[in-house]
Amino acid sequence: MRMNRAILAATTTALLVLAGCQEKEEQKQAAPAYPPSQVSVVTTTAAPVPITNDLPGRIAATRVSEVRPRVSGIVIQRVFEQGSMVKEGDVLYRIDPASFQVQVESAEGTLRRAKAVQLQAKQSADRQEQLKKSNAASAQQFDDAIATLAQADADVAIAEAGLATARLNLQYASVTAPISGRIGRALITEGALVSANGTENLATIQQLDPVYADFTQSATDLIRLRKAMKSGAVSDGPNEAKVRLLMDDGSAYPHTGRLLFSEAAVDETTGQVTLRGEFPNPDGDLLPGMYVRVLIEQGVEQNAITVPAQAIQRDTAGNAQVYVVKADDTAELRPVTTGQVSGDRWVISKGLNVGEKVIVEGFQKVGPGAKVVPAEWKPAAAATSADAKPADGETKAAPADAAK
Repeated sequence: MRMNRAILAATTTALLVLAGCQEKEEQKQAAPAYPPSQVSVVTTTAAPVPITNDLPGRIAATRVSEVRPRVSGIVIQRVFEQGSMVKEGDVLYRIDPASFQVQVESAEGTLRRAKAVQLQAKQSADRQEQLKKSNAASAQQFDDAIATLAQADADVAIAEAGLATARLNLQYASVTAPISGRIGRALITEGALVSANGTENLATIQQLDPVYADFTQSATDLIRLRKAMKSGAVSDGPNEAKVRLLMDDGSAYPHTGRLLFSEAAVDETTGQVTLRGEFPNPDGDLLPGMYVRVLIEQGVEQNAITVPAQAIQRDTAGNAQVYVVKADDTAELRPVTTGQVSGDRWVISKGLNVGEKVIVEGFQKVGPGAKVVPAEWKPAAAATSADAKPADGETKAAPADAAK
C-alpha cells in the first residue's frame, strides 16, 4: 500500500517537471528575436581646429563730430534732411549773413584807403630819394618819408587781415559738415540765436563705414592672442587678427573685420582688456550702440578630435557621454570631456581616440552592450530627410546645420 503511494507521488512529480519544461520551451520558441538596430556613425579623425572666443561687444562709430557754429547770429535755414548721409563740406545751416556782408564791405573800404595812403607815401619817398641824390633835401626828410612808407605798408597789411577775417566770418555763416557720415536729428530750429562761444550743438554726424566693435576679454587671453599673432598662427599680416560678428538674433554678419590693438586698455578693477575691432559697413546694418557677439580666433588646436553636437548626450549630473561602436558591433556608452564648440561640432579633449566610430543617429534605440548595424553618417541626407514635409500633427525638426 505504501509502495503504491510512493510510486504514484514520483509519477506525479515527474509529470509536473515535464510539463514545466515543455511550457518553458514553448515560451522560448514564442519569444521574438529582434534584429540589431541600424545606426549612423562618424569615424573620428584628428584635424586642426581654430580656437575661437565668443565675446560680447557694442558697435561704435569710427568718427563722431558735433556740428557747432563759428559765428554768432540767427539761424535762417536748415538745409540738410535729418537722418540722411552728408558729405564733408555740405552746407547744413545758414546763419543770417547780412551783418557779415556789411563787415566785408567795411573791410574792403578800409583796405582801399590804406592802399591810397600807401601810394602817397611811396611817391613821397621816391621824391625825397631823388632830392637827396641832388642834395636838394636833407637826410632827415628822406628818413621821415621812408618811415611814413613803412607805416603805410603796415596799415595795408592790417586792412588785408581785417578783410580776410570779415570774409571768413561771412563764409562761416554757412555752417558746413566737418566730416562725411550720417547726420542725426536737428537740435535747433530756424529763428534760433546761436553763439560762437556757446555750448549748443546744432547736430551730430557719425561715420558708419567702417564701424568699431568694442569688446572685453581677460588679460590672460590677450597675452595668448598676442603670442599666437606673433607666431603667425592667427593672422595673415603683422599685428592684425580677423574677427567675425554675430548679430543679436544669432545670424552671422557677412563681412569679416580686423582686430585693432591700439585701443586696448586694462580695467584695474576687473582685469579685463578693452579691445576694438574694425568692420566694413557698406549697407549700414551696424548702428552705434547695437549689441553684438564678437568671434575672435585665439589660435589653432592641432590634432583635435571633433564629433557632431547631436552625438553628445548628458547624464543626470550633466556629464557628457557618447555611444561608441566597438569592434564586435556592440554599443558602448562612454563618458567624454568636451572642449570648445567649433561650428556645429564639439571638440573632445578626453575619452575618444582617432579611428573610433561614434553613433550620431539612432542611439535612442540602443543601450550599452546592444548589437548594432553601423553605417556612415551622411549630413546631406539627414538634412534632406529633415526638410521633408512632416505628417499632419507632426513638427518638422530643424537640421543640425541650422545651428551653424
